[in-house]
Amino acid sequence: MSEAPTPSPRTRVVREPDRAVYDRDTVYRILDAGFICHVGFALDGQPFVIPTSYGRQNANLYIHGSAASRMLKQMKNGVAVCVTVTLLDGLVLARSVFNHSMNYRSVVILGEATLVEDPQEKLAALRSLSEHILPGRWEDSRPPNEQELRATSVLRVPIEEFSAKVRTGPPIDDAEDMNFPTWAGVVPLEMKAGEPIRDPQLDPNRAAPVYAQNYARS
Repeated sequence: MSEAPTPSPRTRVVREPDRAVYDRDTVYRILDAGFICHVGFALDGQPFVIPTSYGRQNANLYIHGSAASRMLKQMKNGVAVCVTVTLLDGLVLARSVFNHSMNYRSVVILGEATLVEDPQEKLAALRSLSEHILPGRWEDSRPPNEQELRATSVLRVPIEEFSAKVRTGPPIDDAEDMNFPTWAGVVPLEMKAGEPIRDPQLDPNRAAPVYAQNYARS
């Protein structure tokens, strides 16, 4: 069941609030459809925004990174972060340049990232990252060894303070521009998987797995 729309003062959408969504189920659907998140944090007064892969388990977002990363070097008890995910669904062409837009779905999560140190949770988090990107691949691959696990860090960000923003539909033009002689509408955009490309060193008798041949993103 979705939670009631109760945004915090920090996550309440100010610009175009009619596009705001504070429903947890909607936020989960957007997160589950994305591949890459951008993690913002500050180090010695300098802001950084790092793109990285992620996975979700219930109300926790897990972020994967190198143990030598800049963010992890400053981490002790946790670090304040802003995590964003954006999905682009279409280009909106209006009659005026000013009213051009995009159809999109986005999520912003504010919280504290903490290092996952429990070995079982860490392995489960890494599995969730793998399955988030390509379901079925984890069981079909060699699991990480101890050295690889030591070289990899996983951060946990609770999905507690969040908001989403969604735009759909046609362009919104000013009344005085409605008769301007140009095409107006939406150019839909979507991600499509191509045919799998075999590794040149692969056994030629080994066919691509079904999850690669029929890959699709909801």
